This record gives sequence, C-alpha cells and structure tokens, in this order.
Amino acid sequence: MIIESFKTLPRNTTLPLNSMLTSCGHSLPTRLVFSIRFNTTALKESFIMSQSIASVPSSPRIPLRVVILALMLSPLQFGCDSSSATVAQPQEKKLPTIQADVLNVTQRSWPTIVRSQGNLIADEMAVVGSKVAGRVARVHVDLGDIVKAGSPLITLDENEFRLRVLQADAQLTQARSAVGLGVDDRVENLKAENSPPVQEQLALWDEAKANLERMKKLQMQKAVTLAEVEQIAAAARVAEARYASALNSTREKIALIGIRQAELSLARQQLDDVVVRMPFDGLVQQRDVAPGAYVQVGNPVVTVVRTNPLRFRGAMAERLAQNLAVGQKIALKIESLDEPRMVTVARISPALNRMNRSLTFEADVKNEDHRLRAGLFAEADVFIDPQAQALVVPASAIVEFAGAEKVWKVIEGKATEHEVLTGARRDNTIEILKGLAVGDVILVDGMKGREALIDPQPVPESSHSLPPPENQAGKQTAPATTIELGTQEVDGDEKVDESITDRPASVGGESIPEPVSSETAVSE
Repeated sequence: MIIESFKTLPRNTTLPLNSMLTSCGHSLPTRLVFSIRFNTTALKESFIMSQSIASVPSSPRIPLRVVILALMLSPLQFGCDSSSATVAQPQEKKLPTIQADVLNVTQRSWPTIVRSQGNLIADEMAVVGSKVAGRVARVHVDLGDIVKAGSPLITLDENEFRLRVLQADAQLTQARSAVGLGVDDRVENLKAENSPPVQEQLALWDEAKANLERMKKLQMQKAVTLAEVEQIAAAARVAEARYASALNSTREKIALIGIRQAELSLARQQLDDVVVRMPFDGLVQQRDVAPGAYVQVGNPVVTVVRTNPLRFRGAMAERLAQNLAVGQKIALKIESLDEPRMVTVARISPALNRMNRSLTFEADVKNEDHRLRAGLFAEADVFIDPQAQALVVPASAIVEFAGAEKVWKVIEGKATEHEVLTGARRDNTIEILKGLAVGDVILVDGMKGREALIDPQPVPESSHSLPPPENQAGKQTAPATTIELGTQEVDGDEKVDESITDRPASVGGESIPEPVSSETAVSE
C-alpha cells in the first residue's frame, strides 16, 4: 500500500506520485506529477502539486480539481490488488431501552404579579401638644409604651387653673344675684319683667300714671293750674323710661349670666387640659418634655402612633396603573418575618406622582401583637392577573449547557434533546415560552436523559411541585411572573425602577419561596 511505503521515507521526502501509481498498474489520462511531503513528526500531510500538461488524444482530460478532491477524500488505502478495496457499509446503531419518569406538558395556572417595594407606615400618627400653657409636673409615659385612648401622657401644674375656676364661679354667682336668682334657680325660668329692678320701676311708672289722671280731673274743676298738670305728665314719662331701662338692664344681666357660665366652663376645661391625654390606642414613639419644663400652647409633648393595623404604601408604574384595583390580593414579604402576609389593596391614590410617574396604593396589615414596626421595608406581590395560564415544567427537566437550555422530549418512544426558551423561574418550576406545546411528553429528570428508547413511567401530580392544571386549579394560586417596582433617588427626585423577577404566589397565607431573578419581558 502506498501509505505503508510513505512511512519508510525520510522526513520531507519528495516522490513522483505518477511513477508509484504506474508500478501498481494504475494510470492517469493526463500526466500529473504530485510531490508529497510527509512529515512523520507532526503527523501531517501537505500536497504540493505541479501539473505539466501533455496532450493525449485517446484519453479525455480530467479536471485537476476532481483529482485533488479524490486524493483528499481517499485514505490512500489502496494497493496493487484491486480486491482489497472494499467499502464498509454503516450499520444502524441499536438504542438501549431505559425506564424514566415522564410528564405531559399542559397549560397551568400562572398568575401575573407586579412586585412593588415600599414601607410599612403607621395607621395614624399624632404629635400631641398642650392645649394650655404651664409647667410640666409629671410625665406618665416613655418611649415604646402601649397606651390606651384617654390615658394621661403628661400633667401640668394645676394650681393656677384651680384659682381661675374659683374666680369664674364667684363672678357667675354675682351675676345671678344681680337679677334675683338663687343658687338652685334656673336662669332659663327667669323673665326680665319679673326681676326686682324691673318691678320697682314698673311700680313707679304706675304711680306716675295715677298722679297724672288725678291732676287732669282737678284741672277740669279748675283746682290746679296747667303748669302743675304738665309737671306731673313729665314725671310719668320719666317713670316709663326708667321702667324700660330697668327692663333692658335686667336682660343684659341675664345675658351676662350666660357669659359667666361660659367662663366657668372654660376655666374648668383648662383645669382638665392640664392633663394631656392619649388621643387613640397606640404606642409612644417620642417623648419631647420632662418634668419642670415650661410648655406653651401647642408645643409638642409626645409623639404617638397607631400600629394596628399598619399600612403598606407602595407604588405602581404608570403603564401598569390601569391594572390596579381595590380588593386585589397582595403577598407581602417582610424581612423580619419568615412567612409572607396575605393582604388586599385597600386604597388607591386618585392621581399619579408627577415626579416619578407612579401610582400610590395602600394595604392594611394586621398587627395585633405589635410585632411589626412602622418604617419596616417590605416587598409586595400584587396579583394583577390571577387568571393567566402558562406552560410549566419542573426545574429538574431543564438541562443547561453552554448557555443553551434543553429538555429531553419523548417522540415515538425515543428520547431526543430539544432546545427550549424559558421564562419565569421558581424554586422548582420553570415557565416555557417557546419550544414545547400542550401534549408534549418530556423526561422529568433531564440529567438522566440520553438517546434511548423510553419505557415511560408516568408521574402523578402529587409527586412534583408543579402548579395545578387549568381544569384542576380551583382556588389555588400558582407561581406567577412578577414585575419588580422600586424607587431610587436621582438628583433629589424619586425615580421608579422597574425590573422583572419571578416570584411564586401563595394561597391562604401559605409561604412564598424566595424568588429567582430573570430577564423575561412583561408581556411574557
């Protein structure tokens, strides 16, 4: 064989190929001289070809490229014996049969969730101030105390306010005595016409009128002069004016009684206000005064908050704002809690924030044990499309290699690799966006996959952690594609930062595993 002869040649030996072929009984239509340089050290063959063309009338010309291609493809395993040139026929490889767990790909419940980052805030917060000015006598609470509504927070010095009450009470007694009211008499039953001063002036007026009548009778008898009659008439008019004045004065005194009563009530109220009380059930967030400090009207003395319930306040991007509605479920994850809280959207702002183009919403979070604190950071998964469906497979079915994601798909009983495009990822489930269809059969464990005949072992629904199929979903909520919304401050302005993450949902307060980030699109 020619290759065997090559092995005996020194390195970089050049031989005419035509003479070697002729010695074995082969000939070429056109005389070709090939120089073969055989490098025994590098195990390479390079052909340096030169052609000298000599016309042979009886032989057709064969293109040089055909000869070169034949030499390159041939293993040069030919010799002088033509019977040794045999072609090996490929034999079909027999595939083994293996048992493997398989799964039918179906549409499953896969709600879409928008993730919003925000804070827990107090349901109510009040900076309690003093309604009266005075010196602080006692402070009844301190930081973190749980205080019931109406309980005292601080007490001011009350001596001065007690004196004011006594003074107002004395002035009221004086006003009542001026119109003849006793201690137990009600001012509402008093009529101005019945008061003593008015009765006195009424009597004088009646006397003046009687005198005038007598003088008129005497004038008719020529017993008195006209001047005397006119004098008596003037006295009657004076008496009438005095009666009217007494009546007005009595009415004024009755009104003054009302003023004195109001002053007494105000003095008593100020006496009560020396004790600053808790406006609602809550906790003390800050104490601003100490005993001995002098406070003016309105000065803050204690800051209190109500933390049952708390409010989660989040924001949603403008492009998703139309999907937000009151009553939508929220899975609220708080760092200090192992389990997420299930709440609902309670309030939605009527207008978007002009600075970051986001819509603010709130949800009430029960906090009966006061375990949660105002100001805690929280992440909310808002279920904006609970009816969404998707193709979902176990994470174990996906095989990743060199950046490609594949599954072992069973077609006519044979397992073959099939490339897929994945979407949302969970702890143990993955959404399939492209590459599989409803009804496809895949291996549950992709690491065991290989080219082989499959003896399928169907896997029951309860043996894996996939969400229920569409016709078995019931009220359960499956893992969902989530859109993460956060805020960051840029040049003093808040800016909404959106990113897509994957987060499984929960049902009835069940735990939601930690999501795994991905870069799927919102439409996916």
